[in-house]
Amino acid sequence: MAETALVTGATGFLGSAVARALIAEGHQVRVMARPESDKRNLEGIDVEIVSGDLSRPETLEPALKGCSALFHVAADYRLWVRDPDAMYRTNVAGSAALIRAAAKAGVGRAVYTSSVAVLGIDKSGKPADENTPVTLADMIGHYKRSKYLAEEAVAKAANETGLPVVTVNPSTPIGPRDIKPTPTGRTIVMAATGKMPAYVDTGLNLVHVDDCAAGHLLAFAKGKPGERYILGGEDFSLARMQMEIAGMSGQRPATISLPVGPLYPLALGAEFLARFTGREPMLTRDTLRMARKRMFFSSAKAERELGYATRPAIQGLADAVTWFREAGYLQ
Repeated sequence: MAETALVTGATGFLGSAVARALIAEGHQVRVMARPESDKRNLEGIDVEIVSGDLSRPETLEPALKGCSALFHVAADYRLWVRDPDAMYRTNVAGSAALIRAAAKAGVGRAVYTSSVAVLGIDKSGKPADENTPVTLADMIGHYKRSKYLAEEAVAKAANETGLPVVTVNPSTPIGPRDIKPTPTGRTIVMAATGKMPAYVDTGLNLVHVDDCAAGHLLAFAKGKPGERYILGGEDFSLARMQMEIAGMSGQRPATISLPVGPLYPLALGAEFLARFTGREPMLTRDTLRMARKRMFFSSAKAERELGYATRPAIQGLADAVTWFREAGYLQ
């Protein structure tokens, strides 16, 4: 493992877990962050913070100077954006520029954090893997499209520069320090406060954020450059997920399952209002389109080749509820 590693996205949920995992193994960690970033997730940990921005290529190589490892976790993760071009500049162009800058700075190896969002969904309903067929046309919304294109751009930059890059595809991390919170974190907060009166019949793969972070370090140590590895946990229906959270929080679980179709007018209205408020809507047409598919995945490749292992997802939900309660999100 590297003596000094640069971690992008360490002010965020998954990135901060990766930084903490590196520190726990005795490595020096440098964090690249924008000056205006919320740095609460860095409190209490020994990291060097340097200024940098994926949308400003000139800031990247200086941030990487002296580092022998790169963990590129940062991404613009929103399911609705008023300015999609900004998302593509960060996720696609910014990621490619970072890989090129890392090669110039003498970084020896990198891990790029993609997402299961770019992978195919098995039509038979069984968990998908890294080789399930998929095309750009299958991507729903700008976030998924940008991450799909980013994975291609990173691979191209790695091939052109010769930098060994291993790609990981996290599923849905859950657990402590989800300060934003993520869309899944917002669902947990709603279920834990009894504000989720109904749910749609969908499913997702849940993984404890700390297990996912440990998978990043395994990918760095054992992963094959040019390969990608799903870092997932357990498949959960949304019905089961909100029922478990309600039980942990002393709330009554939602019992009404809503069909997706009738919710489209509500999503359209929420998006319309968001254009005036600038705040991400709680419901979007893209999230409804995604809800028609069960996002179930297999981590068998990572388990087999990296030694990846996870705790039960229910522990991740419990840790998330505890953290949200202690951080004041469940008022």
